[in-house]
Amino acid sequence: MTTSNPSFRIAVLPGDGIGREVMPACLELVGAALEVVGAPGLAFETHPAGAQYYAESGEALPRSTLDACRTADAILFGAMGWPDIRFPDGTEIIPQLDLRMEFGLFAGVRPIRWFPGLPRVLTDPRAEGIDFVLVREQTEGLFYARGRGEIRNDEEAYDTMQITRAGTERVAEFAFQLAVQRKKRGKPGVVTCVDKANVFQSMAFFRKVFDEIAGRYPDMQKDHAYVDALALTMVKKPWNLDVLVTENMFGDILSDLAAGLIGGMGMAPSADIGENHGLFQPAHGTAPDIAGKGYANPGAMFLSAAMMLDWLAVRHGEEKLADAARVIEGAVEHTLSTKLAVPMEYGGSANLSDMTRSVISSLAAVRKEVA
Repeated sequence: MTTSNPSFRIAVLPGDGIGREVMPACLELVGAALEVVGAPGLAFETHPAGAQYYAESGEALPRSTLDACRTADAILFGAMGWPDIRFPDGTEIIPQLDLRMEFGLFAGVRPIRWFPGLPRVLTDPRAEGIDFVLVREQTEGLFYARGRGEIRNDEEAYDTMQITRAGTERVAEFAFQLAVQRKKRGKPGVVTCVDKANVFQSMAFFRKVFDEIAGRYPDMQKDHAYVDALALTMVKKPWNLDVLVTENMFGDILSDLAAGLIGGMGMAPSADIGENHGLFQPAHGTAPDIAGKGYANPGAMFLSAAMMLDWLAVRHGEEKLADAARVIEGAVEHTLSTKLAVPMEYGGSANLSDMTRSVISSLAAVRKEVA
């Protein structure tokens, strides 16, 4: 699929399960949004990968797909993995982890924002102000042990956590830069280092390097939180949070908890950002229980595409792409807040097609409001 006058190449990996369903809806929405704002076109090039493709071909991430991702301007990713399809050693098929390591996608960016019309999981009315970003270091931490673990004599198991200065510096720098941009939009401008520095030397080092980077941003505020205390804060008063930066495993766990604050994974977008590549995907899984039924909520996929447009806009100086991102976000919010379509995930009757039609039909009206 190609929009008119394509300027950027997007590698599209629909993946497995509902990934294959929400991706076509997302491409249709992006094309409509670009047209509404008069933005440069995108060339969408679809490539195979994932568990179901592995079952068919014996390859989870073909070399041709990897090469296409390497040369694309951005990667738009559905969801991958399937419970009953695994490698011979019993591990899951997770090509997204391979892409992270191959392209050095060190910053896992998880925006958590409550939209009017979503369930209010927390009873406090201040929960309507939830708007923070979790930045997860993604190339080291405990995930460094993937493929390197050791079991000794069937009695002991070891996985080694790696924290490097270079890895911590770049993710902390990314978090402060993000906070600077958010502060320009009226956000607090606070970056919180989430760690377990009171127990682990590796985490004390993570905090030390974070503090050194914080010193480069005298106009920004820094804070510290132990991961267990931060989990409690997320449940008790998440509206006080702004930008959080943390180790890989902690971020993996906290990001799912954070999604629960806004009703679930169906509205949780994400981006994996490196120095030269960006991958954008919904945080949800492949949902085998509803795959093929057309019930999936495409909200997270839509918002992930908006993140991609924002990233391309900054990277290439194309403001119209940022306009398209705002229109997509506004159309999603308009659909939810006016209850034009309430996803089945939240007790409504709107299926994937209903949500897609409602969001696309809202684009023009939202464009007039933000113009």
